[in-house]
Amino acid sequence: MRPRPPVKGRGMFNGTGLIIAGLAATAAALLFPILSYADRPADAASASLLSAQTVTTPYGPLSAQDRDFVTKVRLAGLWELPAGEMAERKGTTQAVRDAGRHLVDGHTSLDSHDRTVATQLGVPLPNEPNAQQKQWLATLRAARGQEFDRRFAGILRLAHGRVFSLVAQVRAGTQNALVRDLADDANTTVLDHIKVLEATGYVDFSALARDLAASPSAVPDPPSVDPSAAVPVEPSPSATYPLPPAASTPPPSAAR
Repeated sequence: MRPRPPVKGRGMFNGTGLIIAGLAATAAALLFPILSYADRPADAASASLLSAQTVTTPYGPLSAQDRDFVTKVRLAGLWELPAGEMAERKGTTQAVRDAGRHLVDGHTSLDSHDRTVATQLGVPLPNEPNAQQKQWLATLRAARGQEFDRRFAGILRLAHGRVFSLVAQVRAGTQNALVRDLADDANTTVLDHIKVLEATGYVDFSALARDLAASPSAVPDPPSVDPSAAVPVEPSPSATYPLPPAASTPPPSAAR
């Protein structure tokens, strides 16, 4: 029997098939990382974005959250210090007036520390309170007598509760030595203010819990800037104050 002649073109098709298979495998290998990244959860993408907003400083990486914190400390002082001055003048009990003094003394020191850190890290700071804080100040200016006492304790305790959670978050995660030191100072100051506000006897804790859960802090995002080179600064000492005595129990209408 004579052997069958080879089919013309079969070798060419086999070679082409191998080439196509190889190209397909290469394309799959290239596309896999892209498709895998697209399927990653949103928090991973957020972490990547946060990393892109982090800049290098002589004191350690400075993140977007760090800059936001430095700005919020400044904003707190811009309205809580004048609120404390009002309490010193308008408070009807010694405990309210003492709480006002703690706010004035604490934010005078903390604001000085904050402005020093901002200068060293190149973080721009606001020079006036935000819209929500201006509204709070207007409410306190209009209040009189025990109405002022109740509003002062309630508004300031709410604001300090919001800030307190932010301080803990920043202190736990920051990689920047100056921000870490500022967070330590802020933690001491804010906790002192929380205690003296509660010592007035006018804090409604059930209403406070509802407000903290319902309404987030309204503070504008700071601009993102690169810090300039700077020389390390000494940490500012954080003063401590004795707690004022609690006010006599407010009348039933005051606790509502």
